[in-house]
Amino acid sequence: MPATSSDPVPTLQLASPTSAAWIEQAIRHLDLILLDHANCEKKAAGNALSLLFRYPANGRLVEALSPLAREELQHFERVHRHLQRLGIPIRPLSAAPYASRLNQHLRRSEPEHLLDALLVAAIIEARSHERLGLLGIHVPDPELRQFYLWLAAAEERHWQLYLDLALEQFPAEPVQERLDGLLQVEAEILSTLHPEPRVHS
Repeated sequence: MPATSSDPVPTLQLASPTSAAWIEQAIRHLDLILLDHANCEKKAAGNALSLLFRYPANGRLVEALSPLAREELQHFERVHRHLQRLGIPIRPLSAAPYASRLNQHLRRSEPEHLLDALLVAAIIEARSHERLGLLGIHVPDPELRQFYLWLAAAEERHWQLYLDLALEQFPAEPVQERLDGLLQVEAEILSTLHPEPRVHS
């Protein structure tokens, strides 16, 4: 059963902050970060759609994730415009192992898989919120700074949406317990800086 008003409200707090080394790497290779960011927005839209395909009878997911997928594609379009403005050629990039390693921890059976999928999506959005906010502080280009500060606020809404969806369908205590475990996994994945600059490296 979903969380009730008497349950303590689960919170999502990243288990480790982004390192200064990632900030330095990102600023040195801003072209790669922008290219990867464009890919991330497409993947975020795809993730929302994949949940709709997997759970087509879940009306709450349809109501929440269909507009989210559209918004993620709008963000992709805005990143793409910055790539064009800065003259950064579009080219394919290999993905960092971040998301695939997180997804290895999704349980296969239902309803546990749905809970894990919502919480992993929330964690990815929360890390995006943190890192895009850091880019909004540190990137040298004024237009990009403004864009990333604006976008960080959207990412905060997104992680809260995924967490809210989990709480609407599962009791608060197991949500918090599972979330805490996945947050530790996420921190371990990011404990070593990936050599290829990526948003989630």
